[in-house]
Amino acid sequence: MKSAGLVALATVVIAGCSTPGDGSSTATNSLPEGAKAKIGFSQATQQSPFYVSLTDAATAEAQAQGNELLNVDANGDVTKQNNDVQDLITRGINVLIINPVDPKGIAPALAAAEAAGVKVVTVDRPIDSGAESFVGRDNKAMGQLVGEAMVATLGPDGGKVIEIQGDAGGTVAKDRSDGFHAAADAASNITIVEGPYANYIRSEAVTAMQDLLQANPDVKAVYAHNDDMALGALQVLQENNRTDVKVFGVDGLMEAVKAIADGDQYVATASNDPGSEGQKAVQTAIAVANGDSVESFVDAGTALVDKSNAETLVGDTTFAESSAQ
Repeated sequence: MKSAGLVALATVVIAGCSTPGDGSSTATNSLPEGAKAKIGFSQATQQSPFYVSLTDAATAEAQAQGNELLNVDANGDVTKQNNDVQDLITRGINVLIINPVDPKGIAPALAAAEAAGVKVVTVDRPIDSGAESFVGRDNKAMGQLVGEAMVATLGPDGGKVIEIQGDAGGTVAKDRSDGFHAAADAASNITIVEGPYANYIRSEAVTAMQDLLQANPDVKAVYAHNDDMALGALQVLQENNRTDVKVFGVDGLMEAVKAIADGDQYVATASNDPGSEGQKAVQTAIAVANGDSVESFVDAGTALVDKSNAETLVGDTTFAESSAQ
């Protein structure tokens, strides 16, 4: 692979650098036998459909098991998240689930939880230390799955590929980029044009793609770090009658799954079901609260979505469900 500028359904075995080490831990200060847990959930933001679905699934799972879940929304503000966690502790939670706005910036929240004897489970984004378990997915593996599909699609002709990135400095964006580049590295006929950060927002990707297409009329494919941005790129391509350019994303957003099932331009995505992630986060938190042993990394699972299986995954949910795979 050269760098320019600034297959069938396959379940992934997690082995990425973004995940914590192997092993398990056993929580102390467990609940009395038969007692129900009061779970605090500090969500990074509710501005993303993915995180809304994750929170809804976590709430439903807690209620189904007769436990209480207290939700707070940091709205992308790490200072607010630290304050939110302190408030949850004051409200008497037994265990904390946190999706960190900034894994390093939540140190005050982790210190407060430790001082109060409240165990921590992270979801979607890991932290270096201080959590009993991380529930999430290997974003490098997701990027690599899609990258391999892209290489296969372009075939021996290869060509120029535009990469629309997530957020600057974000672990998810870095991992999805690294995994994609690992796949592209195997093909000497692929050139990657690294586009700007569009912050996982479709409208920003539309603006970016308009400029990128003008500067790179010979582009053969577009890879975006999530489906929402990829759909923005697809919009621009179709508006400019560039149906020859193939599109790839990540997350299994239902709109993207339908585009894959119904057409030939949107080729592949990697599933990232927030529902299963929310359920597993609550199940893990309850186990921690009960003093049970838990794995340091709980894999929520992913798989490639392409023409071979997209039609079977189409449904009325926001994201393709893991149960359908």
